[in-house]
Amino acid sequence: MCQENAGRNRLFGEFGLHLALWLAKHQNVRLHRLLGVTVVKDRGMRTRFTELCGIEYPIVQGGMQWVGRAELASAVSNAGGLGILTALTQPTPEALRQEIERCRDMTDKPFGVNLTILPSMNPPPYAEYRRAIIESGVTVVETAGHKPQEHVADFKANGVKVVHKCTAVRHAVSAERMGVDAISIDGFECAGHPGEDDIPGLILIPAAVDKLTIPVIASGGFGDGRGLVAALALGAEGINMGTRFCAVREAPIHENVKQLIVNNDERATNLIFRKFHNTARVAKTSVSDQVVEISAREGSEFKDIAHLVPGARGRLALESGNLDEGLIWAGMVQGLIHDIPTCKELIDRIMGEANAIIQERLSRFAALSAHQPLEA
Repeated sequence: MCQENAGRNRLFGEFGLHLALWLAKHQNVRLHRLLGVTVVKDRGMRTRFTELCGIEYPIVQGGMQWVGRAELASAVSNAGGLGILTALTQPTPEALRQEIERCRDMTDKPFGVNLTILPSMNPPPYAEYRRAIIESGVTVVETAGHKPQEHVADFKANGVKVVHKCTAVRHAVSAERMGVDAISIDGFECAGHPGEDDIPGLILIPAAVDKLTIPVIASGGFGDGRGLVAALALGAEGINMGTRFCAVREAPIHENVKQLIVNNDERATNLIFRKFHNTARVAKTSVSDQVVEISAREGSEFKDIAHLVPGARGRLALESGNLDEGLIWAGMVQGLIHDIPTCKELIDRIMGEANAIIQERLSRFAALSAHQPLEA
């Protein structure tokens, strides 16, 4: 064991020396390449995902029910990321067409649409929503949910790039076989439905990257430049943020909800529906506390909490600011959210932080490993 550690240390020292020489000679370009990115200007990055979607920065605003509207999606896209409209936020396929046009009036940059397919006794007309997306000329779609094959095949046949969101490596592998262009992998830290495997991003992201050949976007727990660099180091080619984009000025939700996210810490979430094998992570509020308490009772059934969890109540909470009205969906990243910036301010900050970490902090570690003095 000692010999193995000594050999590892010698290898690290040799690597550090070579890396330090690269940094000195190439002004950090090689270090970015080690992380799978290319610097295109002072605070820009190019990855396979940015090339796929035609965006400036590897940052995606995830689809969020009642939140993914034109105001937010266009602001994210205008700031260099990929904004996402949420199809089922709109009451009809025709309303979705109108929302796509409204977003197009607000940005000339690429944006996408989320289509989440959920099993239901009375499902919405998914095929009609799909046609609205295709016929409106949307070039990127985020799919999620139950048996997306039919939708993926139609999107691909019409030249639409598909990013499939999932919570397990096995589902990601299946989606790649299905023909999707990229995977958004959701770690256990995420808001919404993290699946039933409880695998956090630190394991799930590289496990997915190891099994896939298409670009992977890391989702769940991301909110700043540190997270972006960590995702790149794990093999991802960008990050997806939901909760962080709820706490921006352009998010079309009440200021009380945004302030709740800012005030909360990383412990302020509840896992609900565990008992019913449909785990969901939401912000800790009086409503979600009730859901947890009732669910823990012996013999409790879903009908006992059904009155607390309708989507209509959650929408009312988001729009009215009455936090006791319904569920607020938010992830553990609340603990890293301390302000309510504009989308441009947020994305510029993330990219500035990320590049500073790569070019300064990591470079200093490389210098240390090469036995060079480490500046204070």
